[in-house]
Amino acid sequence: MAITPQWKDELRARITLSSLVQRSVKLTRAGREWKGCCPFHDEKTPSFYVNDQKAFYHCFGCGAHGDAISWMVDNQGLPFMDAIKELAGMAGMEVPAPDPVQAKRAEARASLIDVTEAAQRFFVESLAGPSGAAAREYLQRRGFSPQVMREFGFGWAPDDRQALPKALAQFGEEMLEGAGMRAANEQGERYDRFRGRVMLPIQDQRGRVIAFGGRILDKREGVAKYLNSPDTELFDKGRTLYNLHRAAPAARQSGRVVVVEGYMDVIALANAGIADVVAPLGTALTEMQLEMLWRMVEVPILCFDGDAAGQRAAMRAIARALPLLAPMRSLGIVRLPMGLDPDDLIKAQGGKAMEALLASPASLIDTLWAFERDGQALTTPEAKAGLKARLMAHVETIADPEIKSLYRRELSDRFSAFAYPPRPPRPAPQQRGPWRGAPPPPPGLSEEARERLVALMAGAQRQGLLAAVLAGLARHPGEIARHTEALSTLARHAPDAAPVIESLLALAETLDSRLATAICTSTQGQPAPSADIRYAFLDEGTDPDAAREELAEAVSLLVERPALEAALAATIARFDSDPEGSFAEQTRLRTQLMAVEDRLKAFGRRKAGAGAGTDDTA
Repeated sequence: MAITPQWKDELRARITLSSLVQRSVKLTRAGREWKGCCPFHDEKTPSFYVNDQKAFYHCFGCGAHGDAISWMVDNQGLPFMDAIKELAGMAGMEVPAPDPVQAKRAEARASLIDVTEAAQRFFVESLAGPSGAAAREYLQRRGFSPQVMREFGFGWAPDDRQALPKALAQFGEEMLEGAGMRAANEQGERYDRFRGRVMLPIQDQRGRVIAFGGRILDKREGVAKYLNSPDTELFDKGRTLYNLHRAAPAARQSGRVVVVEGYMDVIALANAGIADVVAPLGTALTEMQLEMLWRMVEVPILCFDGDAAGQRAAMRAIARALPLLAPMRSLGIVRLPMGLDPDDLIKAQGGKAMEALLASPASLIDTLWAFERDGQALTTPEAKAGLKARLMAHVETIADPEIKSLYRRELSDRFSAFAYPPRPPRPAPQQRGPWRGAPPPPPGLSEEARERLVALMAGAQRQGLLAAVLAGLARHPGEIARHTEALSTLARHAPDAAPVIESLLALAETLDSRLATAICTSTQGQPAPSADIRYAFLDEGTDPDAAREELAEAVSLLVERPALEAALAATIARFDSDPEGSFAEQTRLRTQLMAVEDRLKAFGRRKAGAGAGTDDTA
């Protein structure tokens, strides 16, 4: 086999770059990186940095940049294969034997790059020639500076079906077609793929031309506005980001990378002095492209047009990113004003307006919540329930268990605040009975139910999490409406608790839920609890906001476990009729159940540290 990119990635992953560099350069820790004086130029103030996480070094003084392999070549003076062999020995890896097939493919790729590079020179010459006058006028109207036009390599493809075979006669028809420059119709007639278009070269990370994008000057019916090269031996659109070879060095300086929708947007931003910008090539962002972005920065910024199509593009990117999220790895989202693309915004308001938007991107979770909340009218209970179902469906795609748990909690809290807003205040009751700050018990509330509610306050720390939650709701009645749905679900799964839950909900209907006064207190008919109450929401000295937050966490833990257990039991029951589907579903449910158990234990340990040592997961 040959030395593939995957093999080199594995080699880099096994080498700690800072340890390798420190053999000849003195480095000191600087946050997550290492710094020292650059070995490639003479300096007294350190500007040379090594990043083990991203496996590269970079000098901000002379621009030297590379990985472990290039370090051995550039600093140690080894030939490429000798560097590979030495590093492989350090990493305990076998150097692959040469593969004749791969070697032949590499030679073919090199030959195809000769074709694309020659085609680029032809397009640039055509733009400067007589046939490129209309294209030059179009580029001047767009306001592109001569420097930007040279940097990005603008060219012109003449409106001639046979221009390339005449201009590039040194390459055969097979090579021109292999490079994506020629195509054939159903009759077998071959023609130039790009005709009558302003041309832009698409380059790989080393700056070599591997493909092209072309834009027509005037919209014509049945003709695509933009046309890209097809996938070839050189070009895979799902693994390529336009302008990456220029944006990557700029991103290392700015600590930011911006993703826009198309290459003309990239050039518009570059024309305004914003260099750390890339774009996909006619497709939604792929998983591979996201990984490329995350290797540069932890939170790439996706910038989309303000229209409906831009919003859909943002959601497609979010859907791709959710399964790949990891600690310190997310996305920022910028939505442009309605009806504007980057070029329009810059022309209307200047580059500072674009920089201001890029400086304050929305988070991924904010964008997800806003999109689903605003996606359709939420005027009925069924529509609101649909919102929650859509949000939770997104959450289920997240692979990282901790991030999934945090997203579930955050989105559930937002949904509860949206779907169960505080009720308008009612007149304060005049009559006072045994329930402080509340009217007499409503019809149908039995004396036994009332006594059980009062008894909960003093016995909560002995009876476990269920009693503590009910007692906490009695102490904080304003939270009952927020958790009505969860409590109703719990009543279905825990019949023993149903009468008390129903009594609490019935009583709450008669209360001003916005009053701070509790339904009952721990001192009504019971001894005062000790100072080491295990749950903050039962401690009168706890800040109310902190108490409500902890109470919400307890409700979530209390409801999830019986619901999962019931679903697991139902799945087991249908094993005979659908063994394969049942087994897969059982595995998923058991995994979720274990995660809930872990959260319960963690919750118990956290509370036990401040109070009694009893089991609070009961």
